[in-house]
Order: sequence, then structure tokens, then C-alpha cells
Amino acid sequence: NIRQSNYVCGHRIEKSADESALHHIVELIENALSNKPQIQKLADKITAVFVPIVLSICALTFLSAYFLFNVSFTHSLMQSIAVLVISCPCAMGLATPTAVMVGMSRAARSGILMNGSNTLEMFSSIKQIVFDKTGTLTTGKFTVGELKTFDTTETEVKSIILSLEKNSSHPIAKSLVENLKSDPIVLKKVVEEKGIGMQGEDEAGNIYRFSSSKLFKSIADSYEGYHLFLLKNNQLIAALQLNDEIKPESITTIKNLQRQQIECVLLSGDTKQKCEAVAKQLGIKKVFAEKLPSEKLSIITQLSNEKPTAMIGDGINDAPSLSRAHIGISVSDGSQIAIQSAQVILLNGNLNLLVQALKTSKATLSTIKQNLFWAFFYNVVAIPLAAFGYLSPMIAAFSMAFSDVIVIGNSIWLRFKKI
Repeated sequence: NIRQSNYVCGHRIEKSADESALHHIVELIENALSNKPQIQKLADKITAVFVPIVLSICALTFLSAYFLFNVSFTHSLMQSIAVLVISCPCAMGLATPTAVMVGMSRAARSGILMNGSNTLEMFSSIKQIVFDKTGTLTTGKFTVGELKTFDTTETEVKSIILSLEKNSSHPIAKSLVENLKSDPIVLKKVVEEKGIGMQGEDEAGNIYRFSSSKLFKSIADSYEGYHLFLLKNNQLIAALQLNDEIKPESITTIKNLQRQQIECVLLSGDTKQKCEAVAKQLGIKKVFAEKLPSEKLSIITQLSNEKPTAMIGDGINDAPSLSRAHIGISVSDGSQIAIQSAQVILLNGNLNLLVQALKTSKATLSTIKQNLFWAFFYNVVAIPLAAFGYLSPMIAAFSMAFSDVIVIGNSIWLRFKKI
């Protein structure tokens, strides 16, 4: 699916600038700056009500001081001006965006990109995270184990598998292409059935199907321990074993998430036996195995209805589920469609960044709440003082500026404090 190539200064250009990874990262940052979290929208609504109330208090201060308490016109005017100056809602306006800017910056410096500040707020409320297995909890770099052939040679089998799998972007397919050293044969009508396998036809009209045990269940029962099967005209000609290692950081990531009361779930299209083995090593209790993309989508919908749910995956098959979860998470070396479907991207693929992202989002939300509390507390205390004439306009202006400094300083502190 590569567009027509052009050559510039001897280099072949296969994609436009709009399709590059850098362009997508820039889009994420622009969205982060333009989108408002829900707590900011709440502050905006309060500010919209706050302004006319302050104007009313200002007018009431002048009228009551001048007409009821016989204060001079000048002093009455000064009291009303002091109310206006000290009640300027700058601190409320700065409370959220300053904290969000620092929080997003801290996350980005750690290798975490979030698509919008509302994503940061939502992430702090996540109660369970659903993990894909292949390429997420495991390395996704498979090694070929035993290859059993029937009525054909090993070289021919490898050629057929290579010819089929080179047309897929699935992690298993990429690993097979790297591992199988053979010359591919010419196949036509090669089709990838997402979450199922590959199918192709040679020049002689023979139909080849290469899939996992979930499609060839009866065959898999006879060849326990084998994971992939190659059929020629519906006749088994090869069975293949695959080995995949768990990422070193997967165990610590799961443990750290569980300490924070985050329920971890394994959702995969792989065999039940392999999924349960991985889950046992990682301490994951809830497992969904041998699921097609449509079934994954249904499960994510169900889980999301129960509690705020995030999902992390890296493949094309995961894209619909990533979009359906409250927060979709992808790794930077995942498929392009998975990255585009996610709201959070882990740039170096390190799962430990999940824990960092969760802590950063919670710390940012806490900072926003602290800022808003100070902004409202300051106005509740300062406006009556100004209205009763205890503050001059000059002192009111200084106090107002001081409240802004406190809010901004508290936000900047988020960058340096330990979380």
C-alpha cells in the first residue's frame, strides 16, 4: 500500500510529511493544548457566573457606602474599585491550564504522549487496564521452534509461509519473516483475515491457509504444543511451534499497578494455554483467550460499562478495542492504526511508563484542585475585606497578583516534586 515513490537528492520518498511519525506527534501536542479537561470547563462555567456577581457586589458596595453609611464619594468609589481589582478571576483562569501544561510536559519528557488534556484527567480515574499479550506483555519477537511437515519438504513449507506472512503486519508475521530463511514462491489472491490468519493461491490453483489453533481446533487437539498450522487444499502439510518471551518489565508493571488498586486483565487472540501461562507468571487473574477482534471489542465494551477502563495494545487487531476503551494506549513501535486509535502513546515501549503516566495524571489533577481551592478561597476572603474598605486598590492589586503567583508557582512545583 505504498504510494508512488519519488526521488529527492537520491533518496526515495515513500510517504508524505502528513503521514510521518513526527507529524502525528505534533498533532498530539496540538490536541493536548487545544482540548480542555472537564474540570477546566467547570471552572469556566463558574467564572461565567462569578463575573456578574462581582459586578453586582461592586455596585452594591458603592451604593451602600455612599448612601447608607455616608462615606465620601471618593472613598466609596475606591472601595468599589478595590472589589473589582481584587476579584479579578485570573487565578481561576490560570489554575487548570498551567497545571496541565506542566503535567503534559513532565509526561512527554518521560516518553509519554497524551492526546488532549482531557485524556490526562480521564487517565487519573482508571480502575482497570486490559493488556494485549503479543508485543505488549511479551517481546513479540518470536523464535521458531519445532517444524513438523507432512508429505512435503521443510524448504517448501518455509517458502509458502514466508510468501503468506510477508503480506501481514502482525508481530508473529514479522518474526516469521525474519526467522524463515528461504526463497518465497509466487502467490496470488493473498488475503489476511484479521485475527485469524492468511490465505493465498499459487499459480497451479492450490489454496494455502496458515492460521492458529483457534481456526483449526480439531487439528490442534491432535498436535498439542503446536501453535500454527499450514493447510494445502484443506489438508495439513505443516505444524509449527513458536516461542515468545515475557518482557522483563511486565512483572514489575503489573505488580505496581495492582498496588495502586488497578485491576489488570489479559485479552488476547492467542491460545488459552499460552495466555493462562503468561497470566500465571504475571499474577493476572482475569484472562480472555482465543478472541477475535469483534469479540475483543465486545469484551472491552462490557468492561468499560463496569468501571473506567484503559486498554494497551500494539496491533491492527487491537485498534477497534483501543477506540472503545475509555483510554486507549499504544506503544510507539506498534502498528500505525493502533497508534492513531490510542489517546496515550508510550514512546519507547516500556510498560513501566504506564505506572508513571498514572502517577503523573493523578498528581496533575491534584495540583489543579489545589489551584482552584486557592483561587476560590482567596476570593471568598478578599472580596468582603475590599467591600468593607479594609483594602485600598493598590493593596488589592498586589494581593490579586500574589494569588496568581501562588497558582503558577504551585503548578511549576509539579515539574520537580517527587510523585
